Amino acid sequence: MTVSYSVLDLAPVVEGSSPTISFENSLRLAQHAEQLGYKRYWLAEHHNMPGIASAATSVLLCHIGNGTHTIRIGSGGIMLPNHSPLVIAEQFGTLATLFGDRVDLGIGRAPGTDQHTMRALRRQAQQAVDSFPQDVVELQRYFGDNAGKINAIPGQGLQVPLWLLGSSLYSAQLAAQMGLPFAFAAHFAPEMLQQALTLYRRQFQPSPQCEQPYAMVCINLIAADDRQQARYLFTSVQQQFLQLYRGTPGQIPLPRFPLEDYEPFELNAMERTLAYSLVGSPEDIRHGVTALLEETQADELMFNGPITDSTARMESFTIGAEVMRQL
Repeated sequence: MTVSYSVLDLAPVVEGSSPTISFENSLRLAQHAEQLGYKRYWLAEHHNMPGIASAATSVLLCHIGNGTHTIRIGSGGIMLPNHSPLVIAEQFGTLATLFGDRVDLGIGRAPGTDQHTMRALRRQAQQAVDSFPQDVVELQRYFGDNAGKINAIPGQGLQVPLWLLGSSLYSAQLAAQMGLPFAFAAHFAPEMLQQALTLYRRQFQPSPQCEQPYAMVCINLIAADDRQQARYLFTSVQQQFLQLYRGTPGQIPLPRFPLEDYEPFELNAMERTLAYSLVGSPEDIRHGVTALLEETQADELMFNGPITDSTARMESFTIGAEVMRQL
């Protein structure tokens, strides 16, 4: 079985660092992933989060696109309720004009932020969430040959491929009804993974973009030559989510052992959130990937690499690529 493998990057801002360094690290990671045979490099839209610098996703994708040549670039995803479909069509139409047919547009229904920030982004917040299916259809129309009186320029006729992203049965069902590829965010919301994949495949209706269902699963990858070192590196994202639970988000914490400042219920919640994380040596990762593919029958895996040290992060993605090539 040949399974594609891809990268999700949140342009992490490490404790004591800056977005400038994050952008440099993201470009290096994208170039590294391209050399290793990764299929896609996606950035995720988040707002008002000190540890994530990819808020202006399409702008940052320009930076990545200029520094790469063959790897697909895209969003994982654009949170469509924050925007008008026309603006997103123009932005990704611009990207597709600049970088050709290697641009993906993954879109999600969640705001990717807190309610106060969501209202600052788009005033009629709940109405935008409720109109998500209609907004997706409108977005598709702008990439068609003739949208009508209002056209995305650039964008019209470019047929930029859409993906639906999510962590619920709603997203899976909508992707199936619209005949779109589906990506499940198991890296932070694993509970409904199997139900969503089953529903998506069972209800899938072919479309001009997709004749058959195509499911991608995103998980965390923290790999190192030494198992104990990988577990140490993993403590950064563990701390990040523990801080989110307490309502105190910040820059991505440096790794540290032990995690002794937290209550048992907080640690249990964090462990459930990060259940789909492959952490360990190359052999550990190999066993984990094999089990995950048997469990999900995913067509593609996407790895999120929440590691604060840039060199260690790239080494983790190197191990991930080696494991995938050996399948």
